[in-house]
Amino acid sequence: MQHLSESVFVGLCYKVGSSKQVIMRRELKDFQDMMINQVKKTREEDMEITSGSYREGFRLQGSDVDIMIWPIDLTVIWDLHQAQKYDLSRKTLILCDCSDSPPGFALLELLTPTDREYLQNASMRINDRVYISSSKYRQITCSVAMRNPKEHGPCGSGVFGITEYDIAKCFVCDFWPPPASKWIDRCHAWPPSFIVDGIVRNGCHFVAIGHKLGKHADKEWRISFSLAEQKLVYSMNHCQFLTYGLLKLFLKEYINNGLSGEDKLLCSYHMKTAVFWAIQQNTILHWYPQNLLQCFWVCFKLILKWVYEGICPNFFIPENNMFLSNIHGEAQKNLFIRLHELYEKGIVSLLHCPSIRSSITSVLINPRQPVDTDEHMLISKALFAVDLLEELYHFILPTLDLHRCMRFLNAVEKLIILPLTQNQVLMLQKLTASVLRNTAFTLYVNLFAPFKVNISSVVNKQVYMANKTSSYMLKLAAKFGCISDILYIATFYYETLRHKEALSVIEMTKVKLAQPYVIYVYRLAINAERYIFSEFVGGHSWSTRMRHVVAYDIVLENAIFYINELVPEQQSGLQCGYPILLIPLYVFIHMLEILCYRHVDPMRAQTALNELQDLVHHDQQMYIDACQRDISWQILGICQQVTGNYQAALYSYQQSLKQEKIHYIHTATVMRIQETMRLMYRTHE
Repeated sequence: MQHLSESVFVGLCYKVGSSKQVIMRRELKDFQDMMINQVKKTREEDMEITSGSYREGFRLQGSDVDIMIWPIDLTVIWDLHQAQKYDLSRKTLILCDCSDSPPGFALLELLTPTDREYLQNASMRINDRVYISSSKYRQITCSVAMRNPKEHGPCGSGVFGITEYDIAKCFVCDFWPPPASKWIDRCHAWPPSFIVDGIVRNGCHFVAIGHKLGKHADKEWRISFSLAEQKLVYSMNHCQFLTYGLLKLFLKEYINNGLSGEDKLLCSYHMKTAVFWAIQQNTILHWYPQNLLQCFWVCFKLILKWVYEGICPNFFIPENNMFLSNIHGEAQKNLFIRLHELYEKGIVSLLHCPSIRSSITSVLINPRQPVDTDEHMLISKALFAVDLLEELYHFILPTLDLHRCMRFLNAVEKLIILPLTQNQVLMLQKLTASVLRNTAFTLYVNLFAPFKVNISSVVNKQVYMANKTSSYMLKLAAKFGCISDILYIATFYYETLRHKEALSVIEMTKVKLAQPYVIYVYRLAINAERYIFSEFVGGHSWSTRMRHVVAYDIVLENAIFYINELVPEQQSGLQCGYPILLIPLYVFIHMLEILCYRHVDPMRAQTALNELQDLVHHDQQMYIDACQRDISWQILGICQQVTGNYQAALYSYQQSLKQEKIHYIHTATVMRIQETMRLMYRTHE
């Protein structure tokens, strides 16, 4: 069993991540959320954090991203004495009433007036008191948070690109819930006292969902311990975390595999709760890699016991039976029979879990082969680099206007002087580049774009200085960022009609990208070993590597117009609530070349168009990801249209429509098809 446990531990380190990888993911996500909320606080905007398994450090395929959002000027209190802590001219107070609700749930009474329309619409009177209806609030705020959402518990669920998001609009409470006071006394061995103190100081949240069997199901709110759970997961050792991960995988890949939404009676939250109880009750004395399967088995038996009894006690409020509303009667009986069959099979049942099947079979085939569980030996520098750069790749700051851009720059200025870890320095470096370039284009759009003339002919001093400032910011962003950030300078030069200068920057970028040590992050996993051990990279800091070695795809925030030819696509995305265009690096390079060369050298424009056409038509996900096919075909069509090849453009737009609607550009595509057909008709007249 020990040998098998070690093999599964190794397999999970590759699937879920090593302790170093998981810590890095958490650190970067914490840092990003902290920076965003620092800016939100100064603007008195709603606060926002990532929660759930993504925040905990999991990156399992198909997992959704959970986000909690709450208004900064509303807060929940447990008794009227706590109101003394707040300035009532700036805070709207909500009183929690648990007297007539099931454990873990409460009614929320609105104590002070509010001018928030959605809160007024969600309010209702009960016995001359104003309460906030959870069902009404959920319906109103879900539609605000995202377009065409589906209700998923207290959240609005939707898809942006290929990622599913669960967004919960909730309320914050600065005080620890009295119904959970016994939890504090229960924490003798785990978690440590300093973690308990931190959890209690941070209070809790209320999410808009009532108990299905409660008297006021449509009006009640559930107490959420999401931030507390995050801190508990952070405090786990890696064996405990991987046990939790193994339970999640077993649930997803076997227990719930093939079941519809309503038939999935067990969820990931039940798995996490089982691990919490197993750790706190000292059910397992040694959470080591050699005991991983024993740890899994103890937690699985605990879940089996809960299903048999029909009672799953909430970790913070045990009186809250989380099985009460859906695991009972015939459903409970059938679930127990199914789980008991797995229990009788023993550890062999894990063979039904594809993620770890090979780890088990390799030991069964060769039981004497030694297994090294040293994470430092398992996860090479190359694999860690893959993970780190992919994490950085997905971080985008919402810089929607000039004021927000400036506040982000102020936040960067304050953070630079702090003692930061290596990972935080890289994050700050990438975010700084992002803020600088978005500020540059926002400034350009506001002050210079309306003139749409060559900078050399501008006599307006304000416009000239705006151009000068934008150029400087873009050059500074390229110094902070990676190789692909240089292309934003070329984009700006193109927009200001400096085509030769833009082409010079493009050529310089292509020379940099052609170096043998350069890594295009989309193809990172293929070239990771070459990237890490190349002669250039070996002796340089991570900060230097970012500037000279790394290239990302091009990200255009739809709220900021970077290049005139793509404005319809950005507007189409905005109408559907989609925030960005994610353009493959080499598609963007070819597009810029075509747009610039058509003003300078039509022959070379045609050569660049042929290269783009070959890339889009024949790429086998070497440079264009499947989720980027829609925008790639669209850009090819735009380039064909501006060069007068309307028949080819029409075909490309039609191909774009056939792709999965990842970027929500279909409105723009239809418009371009109609425009192209009009141009074709005029040509034939």
